[in-house]
Amino acid sequence: MRTTRVLAGALGCALLGGPAEARITAIEVASVEPFADGAAWGEAGAYERVTGTARGELDPADPANAGIADIALAPRNARGMVEYRTDLFLLRPKDPARGSGTLLFEVPNRGRKFLFNWIMDARPAAGLTAINDPRSAADAGTGLFLRRGDILAWAGWEANALRQQGGMAIDLPVATRNGKPITEWVRDELVSATRGPPEAPFYLAFEALQDPVPEPGDAASLTVKRREADAARPVPAQAWRLANPRQVELLPKGTKPGPGTIYQFTYRTSGPKVQGIGFAAVRDVVAHLRTGTDGGTIRHTVGLGISQSGRYLRDFIHQGFNRDETGRRVFDGVLTHIAGAGGIFLNARFAQPSRTNTQHEDHLYPENAFPFSAAAMQDPVTGQRGALLQGDASDPLLIEVNTGTEYWQKGASLTTTDPLGRADVALPDKARAYLVSSGFHNGRAHLTNARGACTNPRSTLSSGPALRALLVALEEWVAAGRAPPESRVPRVSDGTLVEPGELGFPYIPGVPVPSAGNAVARFPTYLDPRPEAGPQYRPLVPRVDADGHEVAGIRLPAVAAPRATHTGWNFYADPYPTGVLCDRDGSEFALPRTRAEREASGDPRASLEERYPDKATYAAAVAKAADALVAERLLLREDADRMAAAAQGEGP
Repeated sequence: MRTTRVLAGALGCALLGGPAEARITAIEVASVEPFADGAAWGEAGAYERVTGTARGELDPADPANAGIADIALAPRNARGMVEYRTDLFLLRPKDPARGSGTLLFEVPNRGRKFLFNWIMDARPAAGLTAINDPRSAADAGTGLFLRRGDILAWAGWEANALRQQGGMAIDLPVATRNGKPITEWVRDELVSATRGPPEAPFYLAFEALQDPVPEPGDAASLTVKRREADAARPVPAQAWRLANPRQVELLPKGTKPGPGTIYQFTYRTSGPKVQGIGFAAVRDVVAHLRTGTDGGTIRHTVGLGISQSGRYLRDFIHQGFNRDETGRRVFDGVLTHIAGAGGIFLNARFAQPSRTNTQHEDHLYPENAFPFSAAAMQDPVTGQRGALLQGDASDPLLIEVNTGTEYWQKGASLTTTDPLGRADVALPDKARAYLVSSGFHNGRAHLTNARGACTNPRSTLSSGPALRALLVALEEWVAAGRAPPESRVPRVSDGTLVEPGELGFPYIPGVPVPSAGNAVARFPTYLDPRPEAGPQYRPLVPRVDADGHEVAGIRLPAVAAPRATHTGWNFYADPYPTGVLCDRDGSEFALPRTRAEREASGDPRASLEERYPDKATYAAAVAKAADALVAERLLLREDADRMAAAAQGEGP
């Protein structure tokens, strides 16, 4: 018999039991407490935090669940169902009648909530990349989606996500065969200090591998190579050891892995979690919250995914999980940001969903596979026909946003061209695609241009203002049928989408320019990652103007009225492998201050004094660019006003 434990609360029945088909068997609420000391958020009034867990069960025989890898091998309860338990977090208007009726559900990124600092410009605590435990008004940044009255929700989906400091994860069953453990070979790639500081200087920490210890006595192997394209060399058995179930130690003790050097650890292990349930859990939690309302508190649902979770949502849609077990649509609208053309390595045995493919790292892990686009087409490489969308009533209204980085590293051009990059394709009416011109993958507020592992100063351009406008446009599309602006992407037809060698980047003294992006590699399996011969996919990159800024896309005021050139690419610096794209970082090159400085250095870009003779000229240029975007619904008026005010104080 179904049980649901809740505290009496202002969301009405949005946490109460929905229809049986939702398959959420219990919502266990740990706390309901005021958010931001009860501060009012516009007409929506005060908000409250709800923390707890959701328990669910799945029928392995239901066609809606049949596509989950290994679900038939998962343990079952007395009703023949497969059970799971996931973390749940909501921010909701204390008075549901004052809410917007829209549920904004963000898919966590490696257990983290990005909405607050990536979209609403809040500043995380020092050393953190997210605000996972929002409690204060400052944690909500601009507070935009609270002021709009949305119900904000998150649920865990990744089994190995960290739960520290408010992180969210899911507890999943382990598949067995005839009651015995399933044991297979797996491969982990270990690279030191490329994605954040090394946690232990003498160890290679597993980024995403399984929890179980490698099988004793097996011939586990470790190989090493300096660059992705190099041939891997065996590391002698006496030169390494397994320090613990999650770390390899190089020997003799104290030997440091070279920064950026690629190690591959291959071994047999057992106990695969049924990770594809992570798709069904989000499906059923959202369906439960939506259909479990008495007074229609939740009328519309919008899904948001950033980076890894954007790729999650692309696969969520393509693999049919936007349709619940009764056939109802789950998300009415979806916005993916910086997902590129890829999916996620989740719905597979011994999956590693934290992998992210770049030119140098995780290059040969499952991520990029046809179909890449919302548009239906024939794939000349594989012979398949397909589209990201299902082509039926389960499809959400879809907005996909990318930056220059995703064109260089994530094959983003394939979302709007044929697989060979020969021609543009028309997206269906229910889909839009946008480029944040000259943006970069990690672009958000409060960044510095510290170089880190990169050669060039890192970009500080934030995509946040464009994302706020587009997410509002998506909500209006879902709730009122008001279509968003037409897609803004580079195109083959007008010459704004080109081969890397045709980029057109200006000659800036001392600045190397990439000649190749990350290839969309084809390979049989991640265990045998030898690239396949034959026709290959052809990703392209956005052409740039005389300043080095991408011509197409949403040109924010920092690009339309620049003080620096921003790019979506950077290079690793020594002692990392040089000449290689630096993960998903961008570059920032300040404009010359004066004409004399420009001429002395040989920089072809117009100087600040030539562009903006005084502060008023600069402020006017920023205001003009911002106003134009507001008119096109690509920037909110409140953001335009903030930018104009800041420009008056900054000067050129």
